[in-house]
Amino acid sequence: MSITILVIDDEPPIRKLVRMGLATQGYGIVEAPNARTARDVLSRETVDLIILDLGLPDMRGHDLLRLIRKDHRDLPVVVLSSRDDEAGKVEALDLGADDYVTKPFGMGELLARIRAALRHQLAVQGERALFEVDGLSVDLVRRLVRVRGADVKLTPREYDFLRVLIQHAGKALTHAQLMSAVSTSSDPQYLRVYMRQLRLKLEVDPERPRILLTETGVGYRLRAPDDDVQA
Repeated sequence: MSITILVIDDEPPIRKLVRMGLATQGYGIVEAPNARTARDVLSRETVDLIILDLGLPDMRGHDLLRLIRKDHRDLPVVVLSSRDDEAGKVEALDLGADDYVTKPFGMGELLARIRAALRHQLAVQGERALFEVDGLSVDLVRRLVRVRGADVKLTPREYDFLRVLIQHAGKALTHAQLMSAVSTSSDPQYLRVYMRQLRLKLEVDPERPRILLTETGVGYRLRAPDDDVQA
């Protein structure tokens, strides 16, 4: 059975572009031009992932996302946003979106984000005991961290941040999501210090990170083992 994707966007040219791109990969497609139609589709059909434009004519995309999350907590959602709407991206991720793509976008990027979101959904259903990516190896049972075979010592707080990132590998996490999961502090500088320390210990070149990636204006993303998205 093919994976079915619900595309919620009020612009016919965008829906056509996405429909054609998804069809080449064998995905099934359901379209909705507005929030009302989208909610009707979700009430009667089973979909595996949603592509959601934040600028809908009858409801704010964030409000629709909030409603979707009430009834479909684990359904992957990739949002579409304008290039200069960093606040909108952050709000969508905080509301539970799995990822975002900025308009205008290429189909290659959108397809990669879809694959990453579907992989993340599978991963959260059963956390792996061993996480490995690009020379980094983390034994989540014994709390052992190695980089290219050498043991790395992390502070308890550094490990806590790394563990959260691993649990959501491939997914962009906002500053607020990371801070609320690990610390009571709300100072973004506090988070930047720890991300810098982790890069110094985990990256070959901390100035050009390949594992712990920055999502500009949003937060951070840890590369998944087979993630071809490096934003």
